[in-house]
Amino acid sequence: MKTTLIALSALILASPAAAQTLQPGEVAADVPGIAGVVSGDQEWQQVWSGPMAADGMATSPDGLLLFAQEQSNAIWKLWPDGRSFAEYPFVLGAGAVAVDGAGRIFTVERGCSDPGLTNLTCDRPSRVVELGATRRVVADHFADGSSLGRLNDLHADGQGGAWFTQGELYHAASDGTVTLTADVTVFSNGVVASPDGRTLYVTDRTSIIALDVAPDLTTSNQRVFATLSRDTQGFGGDGLEVDNQGRLYVTGDAGVYVFAPDGTDLGVIPAPRRAITLSFAGPERNVLYVGALGATTPAGVAWATPEGVRNIAMTIYRLDMLANGVR
Repeated sequence: MKTTLIALSALILASPAAAQTLQPGEVAADVPGIAGVVSGDQEWQQVWSGPMAADGMATSPDGLLLFAQEQSNAIWKLWPDGRSFAEYPFVLGAGAVAVDGAGRIFTVERGCSDPGLTNLTCDRPSRVVELGATRRVVADHFADGSSLGRLNDLHADGQGGAWFTQGELYHAASDGTVTLTADVTVFSNGVVASPDGRTLYVTDRTSIIALDVAPDLTTSNQRVFATLSRDTQGFGGDGLEVDNQGRLYVTGDAGVYVFAPDGTDLGVIPAPRRAITLSFAGPERNVLYVGALGATTPAGVAWATPEGVRNIAMTIYRLDMLANGVR
C-alpha cells in the first residue's frame, strides 16, 4: 500500500495537472533567469482582475500600487492581498498616474475623449492634474489654446510638471506651459526617466527613443536607444519602467523586455496575458506588477466585452524580483 501511494504521488507531481493552472485567455509564461533582475524559479501571481482597465501604473510613497481606471474615473490603490480602493475618485477619464520623488501625485484626465463612445456632450477638457487634498491643474491646453486631446501616459518631472504622451511626447511645466519634447516617427505611448533624471525614454512603436535631460528640463540628443526585436505585430511598446540600476523595462507583445543602461537587450520576461503597463512596488520596490489585457470572471469564464464598448477587462499580476525599483 505504501509503495502504491508513493508511486501515485510521483505520478501526480509529474503530471501536467500539477503545473500552473491557466485560466481562459492566459498562456504559459515561464520566467527565465536574468542576472540581477529575476531568478528562473519565480512565477507570476494574479492579484486583481476586473471588467475595467488597470492602466498607467505607478507606486505610491507607501509602496502600494496605483493604477488608473478610465471607466470609473478614478485612481485605484492595490494591496498585495488583492484589496483595492478608489484612492482618488472623480478623475474624469483617468488614463495614467505618476509619482515624483517628493511624493506628489499626477494624473492625466482624458475628459470626454473616449473614441469608443458616441454622442458625447461633456465639454470638460483633457488635463494634466496634480492630485492631493487640493487639486491643481498643471495644464489643459497647448500654446495656441487648443485642447490637449486624448492623453495617454505621463511621467512626473520632479519640478511640479510632467512629460506626457499624445501622439508625440510633450512637456507640461509647472506653470502650465506645454512644449513639444520629441517628434516621434509613428506614435508615442509610455514615458519614463532614468533614476538620475538625466535620460528620458519614450516608446515609438517598436523603437525606444532616448533624450538627454538638462537641469532646466530641456532635452537634446534624441536617438534610438533600443528596438523591440521580438514584436513583429501589434503596436509595439506600451508601458515603461526603470529599476534603481538604470535598467529599462518595456511591456510589449512578447512580454516585459529588459534593457541594460547601455541599451543591451538582457531578455524578455513572458507574461500570462498581453502586458501593457508595469511598476515596481512593495516596501523594497522588489515586486514587479504588470497590468495585462483580458480577465476571467470568478466563475472561470473569460470576460466578453459588450458589443460597442471599446475598453476591455484587465488582470494585474505580480512577480518577485531580484531587481529593485526606484524609491
